[in-house]
Amino acid sequence: MTADLPAHSHGDRTAKSTPPSNLTNLGYQEVYTSGQYYRNRYIASDATYKINGVNADLVKQSQISVSAPADTVLQNSATGFLQGLYPPVGSNLDTQTLKNGTVITAPMEGYQLIPVSLVTSGSGSEDNGWLQSASGCAQATISSNNFFTSAEYIGLLNSTHELYQSVVPTINGTFNSSTASFKNAYTVWDLINVAEIHNATFDPNNIITSDIFQQLSELSNMHEWGLAYNSSDNMRAIAGMTLAGQVQQFLNGTITSAGKQKIAIQFGAYGNFASFFGLAIPNIETTQPTLMGVADYASALTFEMFTNSSTAVSSSTYPSASEIYVRMLFHNGTTSNISEPDVYPLFGSGQAALSWSDFNAGLDKFAVGSTEQWCTACGNFTGTCAAYAPAGSSSGSSSGSQTGSGGAGGNGLSAAVNGVIGAMVTLAVVLGLEALVLLLGGLRVVSKKRVAQGAAGSSPVSVGGGKMA
Repeated sequence: MTADLPAHSHGDRTAKSTPPSNLTNLGYQEVYTSGQYYRNRYIASDATYKINGVNADLVKQSQISVSAPADTVLQNSATGFLQGLYPPVGSNLDTQTLKNGTVITAPMEGYQLIPVSLVTSGSGSEDNGWLQSASGCAQATISSNNFFTSAEYIGLLNSTHELYQSVVPTINGTFNSSTASFKNAYTVWDLINVAEIHNATFDPNNIITSDIFQQLSELSNMHEWGLAYNSSDNMRAIAGMTLAGQVQQFLNGTITSAGKQKIAIQFGAYGNFASFFGLAIPNIETTQPTLMGVADYASALTFEMFTNSSTAVSSSTYPSASEIYVRMLFHNGTTSNISEPDVYPLFGSGQAALSWSDFNAGLDKFAVGSTEQWCTACGNFTGTCAAYAPAGSSSGSSSGSQTGSGGAGGNGLSAAVNGVIGAMVTLAVVLGLEALVLLLGGLRVVSKKRVAQGAAGSSPVSVGGGKMA
């Protein structure tokens, strides 16, 4: 395999409405288990889809890049995932001999230290219930706010009033009769979901029936989808646009470096997933409606780059771009050997895998891949974006286009503009908050038959495991 780009979300956490949010032991176990799965899939010596040239046991720092926002839940999720991806190797394998002959063994049975780079975009996102709170994109914020004046929102706000009032007795320590409404659909459901998992004394009167819980979950999905994507206003999906640009640049870098870029992982917000799905899967309402919501804890989005060329993969005989293919996999919830990710066709192609050129062309339609594109699309023209302000502009208003164009070309991105953009360029991996994006850069050879067996053919496949929360 040439490259894999998986994105991963955080594990189970405490409620957003009672900050600061913290990763729970259950969440730790979820991301650790997911890390083990991806180790067995891509890294271990007997991996199912071994990445060419990647170290199987002792991590080589130059082969892996990991990033997460400055957020306790996301940073700790990244660390827990990495412990499963590259577990301790034992004190005998991880030793260093000093000049005087002293042999030093690594602490904790060879525990492996893998740096997690911090990015500014998404900082504190798990303490904030507002989806665009950390995007930094003015036009995206305006677009999402438009949802609150839409006929769809107003209709649901009115039609669900009695439902939300009925659950106030179970959440009155945080919400009251005026705040318990569809306006706060996600944070209300999030608080109840956390309590249902962790609080044995929650709802002693059984007000939250399974039917009511399901209704609240579905309303939460509708609320967040309305904020993350709108087919008539793509700026709402800026997170998906920047993710697309980051995927392009990493995978392109894998090709131009002849596979020296091996693995890139980024942890981020669930809004990244929803926005990208809306942009990349046409008519998602009818083709993949299960993706229209908040991804479950420890979900993972992966972009695999591979070849079916019989040419031996090495630094001197790296496949040409015409021999390279890409496919997208997603798993809702913790990935494991008994609940694996499924392949999803992109751009309405109906194909499990796309040629690199077709994949790139599909992303080109909406990817934001440079600082200038991001600043112009977002209408941000101060600070780092000041250099791209239209003539006569001195404020944050924008007359720029609302969609970006392809970012695979190598425009240098400034990390100061939007941490996710800069980090993605460096790390070449995309990871959503509720999902982990793992990008593997060592090209592997796969037969066409095997690709077909591991995919869904020409029809979409269902989400493997878990439900959209």
